[in-house]
Amino acid sequence: MGSDHYFSAQPAGPEKRRSLQVILAGEQRHLSTTAGIFSPDGVDKGTTILLQNAPAPAESGNLLDIGSGWGPVALTLALRSPAARVYAVDVNERCIALTNENATSLGLNNVTASLPEEVDPAVTFQTIWSNPPIRVGKDELHSLLRMWLPRLAPGGAAYLVVQKNLGADSLQRWLSTDLCAKFPALGLGVSRFSTSKTFRILQVVRAETPS
Repeated sequence: MGSDHYFSAQPAGPEKRRSLQVILAGEQRHLSTTAGIFSPDGVDKGTTILLQNAPAPAESGNLLDIGSGWGPVALTLALRSPAARVYAVDVNERCIALTNENATSLGLNNVTASLPEEVDPAVTFQTIWSNPPIRVGKDELHSLLRMWLPRLAPGGAAYLVVQKNLGADSLQRWLSTDLCAKFPALGLGVSRFSTSKTFRILQVVRAETPS
């Protein structure tokens, strides 16, 4: 993509829909993709590890996918928890359109993809799954996580997949110190949920009751 990035709001490359066949929630799905987005040719390795290893999402309530791409995480959450409302956020307008289109093509009426600022700030989330955009840089990444992780509902949990050589351990330290210290009343707990190949899944849990 040259100097253009998948986290640009409006990627400069041509937008042309093409078919994509992938396995989501145990079945083959026929979806759409395009250029100028993250992992346009399929489910990337990190997301695959997240989908295979994260514990089952909450069956109801609000679920969140941070950085939706064409929608593999959000669509999986919706397929596995049909009674829940799934929010998917991205800054890339192509990703937003594709996630909504792919949800419609699968007959899912419980998915809403949008820009982050379009989500009602009062909404909290029982489950958050994300393959966060590490390459935006630490400052932007930390700002992004400060925006969403404190919106875990009481007893809710977030699972973030991060490649080890892209700073998984330093991100875990930041979550355990800076983020938890900034929101002490939430009783956030951070741990390494699992390690698979070159990736770690980090877990952030909010206490059931305020501290």
